[in-house]
Amino acid sequence: MTKKPGWLDRLGAGLSRLGQRLGERHRAEGESDGPGVPGPDLPDLPDRSADSGEGAGNGPESVPAPPTYAPAVAARPDPVAAIPWGIRVAAEAGWRLLVLAGTLWVLMKVISAVQLVVLAFVAALLITALLQPTVARLTRWGLPRGPATALTAITGFIIMGLVGWFVVWQVLDNLGDISDRVRDGIDELKQWLLDSPFHVTEQQINDIAKNLSDTIGTNTEEITTAGLQGVTVLVEVITGILLTMFSTLFLLYDGRKVWRWVLKLVPAQARPGVAGAGPRAWRTLTAYVRGTVVVALIDAIFIGLGIYFLDVPLAVPLGVFIFLFAFIPLVGAVVSGALAVVVALVTQGMFTALMVLLVVLAVQQIEGHVLQPFILGRAVRVHPLAVVLTVATGGLVAGIGGAVVAVPLVAVTNTVVGYLRAFSYEQALRHAPPVVPREAPES
Repeated sequence: MTKKPGWLDRLGAGLSRLGQRLGERHRAEGESDGPGVPGPDLPDLPDRSADSGEGAGNGPESVPAPPTYAPAVAARPDPVAAIPWGIRVAAEAGWRLLVLAGTLWVLMKVISAVQLVVLAFVAALLITALLQPTVARLTRWGLPRGPATALTAITGFIIMGLVGWFVVWQVLDNLGDISDRVRDGIDELKQWLLDSPFHVTEQQINDIAKNLSDTIGTNTEEITTAGLQGVTVLVEVITGILLTMFSTLFLLYDGRKVWRWVLKLVPAQARPGVAGAGPRAWRTLTAYVRGTVVVALIDAIFIGLGIYFLDVPLAVPLGVFIFLFAFIPLVGAVVSGALAVVVALVTQGMFTALMVLLVVLAVQQIEGHVLQPFILGRAVRVHPLAVVLTVATGGLVAGIGGAVVAVPLVAVTNTVVGYLRAFSYEQALRHAPPVVPREAPES
């Protein structure tokens, strides 16, 4: 007995026949639409033509070629290649110069913040360069380094202190006589102006003196403030002297250890060059300091003798000032010579002042053309233009102390740069590949 189908079976068969009819209808409509008419949205089917070998290169990942009627578009050049070579070089150099300028600016700010410490340490270096040969000589004679350092430093500081005390004593001892002579010199100058062809009247001279007195009276507060600032400067000077003394002692005793510690801070690749440049820089500094001391001593002795024989007061203090200002090249000689001429003019008159000027000029000419080339030599020779610019820059940055240390700094820098350039060239030649000579062609 055959079982009749249930209602679920009959529903499934009906849906199947309905699906077949809808499929036949869709196929019939697609064939009747023709080309160019979009058909029904059907899911994308994979292209199997590549598997069968047909239409190679036209798969779904290939890009169709542009039509022939499309305009040709020129390829844009690389932006770096579009910039001229000179502008690129200027830009590369420009930002590096900006970095260097920023670094120097920060360095100068740091130095300005600790200016007293820097000047004290540089002064200690200069004094050490002057005294170190004495310590080395005492050590060779068998004296231990500690006692040799102490003996040399104490003797040097005592001599400097005695010279300073002698200068102050001479100035204070002759101050009354100088005041009288200055007053007489002002009266002589006033009389000379009255008798001169400039038609200066006594009323005009009195007005100038009254204006000067009123100016001093109205600026009493500023003068008092300047006096207080002078006290502050005195405290800073004393502090700087103490720092210089302690730094000199340690540099004389442990100079080699300090230098080895500095070398450890240098990168390993640059350490051989710096290790070779250091002793040469120290020899240059030593030669500069010792030569400058000898030249300054000769200037002070001869100009001081000339002032003394011309009966100008304060001959010894003026000689000491000439010795100290000789450490400022060019500018120091002008300032010290002008001071001696002014003192001679005020105290002895015009003729004596002219004679002092002749003595100063003669000694300065001998110094510039004979003493400095012979004593200093080529090791520390710097062009006069570089000397003037260096002294001016050092004076603007750090005052008198900057003017004193500017020239030895430039001399040492010149020596270091020259050695490092030669060292780099030698290293380049040493690591360069050998040149293989070409064989002559066979004839």
